[in-house]
Amino acid sequence: MPRRTATMLASALVLIALLCAGVLIKVPFAEMSPGPTVNTLGEARGEPVLQITGRKTYPASGHLNMTTVRVTGADYRMNIFEAVHGWLTHDNVVVPHDTLYPDGKTEEQSTQENAEEFSQSQESAKVAALKELKIPVSTQVVVSTVVKDSPSEDKLHAGDVIKAVDGTAVKEPGDVAKLVTKHQPGEDVTFTIVPAKEAAAAEKAGREPEGGEKITIRTAKAPAAEGGGEEDGKDRAIVGIRAGTDHTFPFEIDIKLADVGGPSAGLMFSLGIIDKLTPGDLTGGKFVAGTGTIDEAGKVGPIGGINMKLVGARNAGARYFLTPDDNCASAAADTPDGLTLVRVKTIEDATKSLEQIRAGKTAGLPSCSTG
Repeated sequence: MPRRTATMLASALVLIALLCAGVLIKVPFAEMSPGPTVNTLGEARGEPVLQITGRKTYPASGHLNMTTVRVTGADYRMNIFEAVHGWLTHDNVVVPHDTLYPDGKTEEQSTQENAEEFSQSQESAKVAALKELKIPVSTQVVVSTVVKDSPSEDKLHAGDVIKAVDGTAVKEPGDVAKLVTKHQPGEDVTFTIVPAKEAAAAEKAGREPEGGEKITIRTAKAPAAEGGGEEDGKDRAIVGIRAGTDHTFPFEIDIKLADVGGPSAGLMFSLGIIDKLTPGDLTGGKFVAGTGTIDEAGKVGPIGGINMKLVGARNAGARYFLTPDDNCASAAADTPDGLTLVRVKTIEDATKSLEQIRAGKTAGLPSCSTG
């Protein structure tokens, strides 16, 4: 065989081997890319994203788009070619797999966690919006979870409203643990509760749960792992529940959006609710997108994947992007052309900036390049 032909054949075989290796060899990386955006003032899958009943609403034009990031699944392993392509693609980010799925977290566990965060963000968004509009919202302490095989199993249930412990009214979740731990393990503690079904009916009717029934539970000794150490936990009384908070709204607010998780849509949900509950348009018909967590006091928190959310928003047609203060530096370092970043720290900041956008007075908008 001529030397040149042999060389070409050997090169081809090496190339084929490299291609096969690139496809077959898996690497411990995952990819993040711009995901879809959804207008909180519009519809998703044929139904309004925000549905409000029992209160007068107003038509709203323009866009208040929440943004998302698309990620590869926990069980998917990229090959070398996919990783290199992701590194070379400007809009995508390749990160170590453990960054997205730490401690061997499965895709199912991650999905469940994201769903819980999304549900909590909706609750916080509703509270923040109504507080901004000076609409009263009542808060009650509830049973969040009941530990299996604990003293509370079959006696208390998730969603039960806790009115009092041993006759002392509870106002915050922490009050429950303080009152229970006044007992020694093996002693009885009495809860005054409104069962979950009755509480849900009251909430739907826009009123606070009333009355209550007394349930006596015998306390148990806290396991060492829960007490932080054998000495800490051995004499601490527990009943095996985790207390949390729930809210009663004066009317029904339903957020309909499937296949989305995490807490980062909180700000945009709040703004969408405010827009629907007030005359006129918050945006003045402009295309505004944004992101950010929201707490019940209206404080905006940082999120992940900011640069991909900017790209997704600009691709969808956004001209302004409401950016959490703590994400501003990263966002300003790589802003898509034609997109104006607007720095926000609170929901009040966001509504004031939207007022400027609506009025066309954008020169004074708080930007991510200034304080």
